[in-house]
Amino acid sequence: MHTSAIVEPGPPLTREQVQRYSRHLLLGQLGDAGQRRLLAARVLVMGAGGLGSPVLQYLAAAGVGHLTVVDDDVVDASNLQRQVIHSTADVGRPKVESAAAHVRALNPDVVVTGHHVRLDAANARDLLGGHDLVIDGTDNFPTRYLVNDVCAELGIPLVWGSILRFDAQVSVFWSRPGGDSPGVTLRDLFPTPPPEGTTPSCGQAGVLGAMCGQVGSIMAAEAVKLITGAGEPLLGRVLVLDVLGARWSELPVRPRPGTPAAPSTPAELGYDPAPGVAPAGQGDEAAALPAISVRALAERLGARERGTDDFVLLDVREAPERGIVAIPGAVSLPLAEVLADPEGVVHRLDLGRPGGVARELLVHCRSGQRSAQAVHALTDAGARAVNVEGGVLAWVADVDPTLPTY
Repeated sequence: MHTSAIVEPGPPLTREQVQRYSRHLLLGQLGDAGQRRLLAARVLVMGAGGLGSPVLQYLAAAGVGHLTVVDDDVVDASNLQRQVIHSTADVGRPKVESAAAHVRALNPDVVVTGHHVRLDAANARDLLGGHDLVIDGTDNFPTRYLVNDVCAELGIPLVWGSILRFDAQVSVFWSRPGGDSPGVTLRDLFPTPPPEGTTPSCGQAGVLGAMCGQVGSIMAAEAVKLITGAGEPLLGRVLVLDVLGARWSELPVRPRPGTPAAPSTPAELGYDPAPGVAPAGQGDEAAALPAISVRALAERLGARERGTDDFVLLDVREAPERGIVAIPGAVSLPLAEVLADPEGVVHRLDLGRPGGVARELLVHCRSGQRSAQAVHALTDAGARAVNVEGGVLAWVADVDPTLPTY
């Protein structure tokens, strides 16, 4: 499916630009007009992380004239395994600042604007509007669907990528491509977000760093094709990558009859837009959970060692996570196992004690989200379950900073 160039050519190239972009000028499908389109383009990149890093570097090198970066995060040491636009010296620095500095150093032709903000329903239209193209490299469903819905509303083409463990997907969504081409959006591929907690994040499941380069490069190439009108974009197709099998496959995407209309607010997506916050509609319920701080947990662990306290500490993370960092004295059962048979888990943990009052069950995970799900299920099964607020991330921050995080 061929599409016309989405950007008009800018001014003639200078002598220096001819030299810098000469390898593009030698390509008949791009040439002088294509390079001038790139220099005139305004592209917004959502996220300066694993996918945003190669996207930003290759678009800057290609001479995309104005790049906007939106990311509310700061650089963490755990990012450096895959987010190659940042360096060790950038740890603790806002990602948009680090990425912008790298882009400016790479190509002075490129104007880069950074927004160190979280995208939400209040600012999404203002941030995304006015761009020729949006590239989504984010890693959470609320943002992905919000970006898709706003791009669909505004008619902006969207280059989309998703990565997890050793697998990835790449596509182009565009609600109004023009001509006889049917518009497709993320909701034609996945009409609604998956239920909260059913799909792990990269922070929980991991991701192969080198794969981010493969996928980000494809996304950058799709952006160049859309801007210049070269080739056939991935509109109506999804590339699926299996890195371990070294295989790319392709799936068609067609408009779905009855695809739900784009929600106007993140709450209608079924999620709160902020990672680490309870799903929309469940905030009051989560806030009402019995909870304990990590500092209080540390005191109680000490008391348990002295024989003056009695409780069970349950870790519901996966085994590879526990291999990175663990709270001492916890028993381990993955969340899926807990949710599959909470009554059986209560029985296996032997929570009874003399006198008939069951021992408390303190439950933790990485940040407190999965443990909250476990506490709900275990409470319904009859346990005196309590959520450890902040999980191991809070434990490292407030109790034992010598431990690593992930």
